[in-house]
Amino acid sequence: MSNKAEKSIALPAIIDLDSLDGIRDGLLDAIEEGPVMIAASAVERVSTNALFMLMSAAETARGNQFEFVIEQPSAALTNAIDRLGLGAQFSGMMRG
Repeated sequence: MSNKAEKSIALPAIIDLDSLDGIRDGLLDAIEEGPVMIAASAVERVSTNALFMLMSAAETARGNQFEFVIEQPSAALTNAIDRLGLGAQFSGMMRG
């Protein structure tokens, strides 16, 4: 038996309504196939909708019993999470 390979998705510097569709499509495929690692060090600006999309993807991945990790979140990403009071929702998935 082989373990599923971890899928890596790099977030762009600006995550807004224009970039959400592409990110969502990548996430949908990844969370159905196995563990997901989100590379978030380049994020400079993130919309509230993007944060909710990440929370939803993490919940779906957990439902599929796959790990969902956000690696090296940028200061902009963590500040947005804190500003919206979503720290508890993201705490289990943040690394680095």
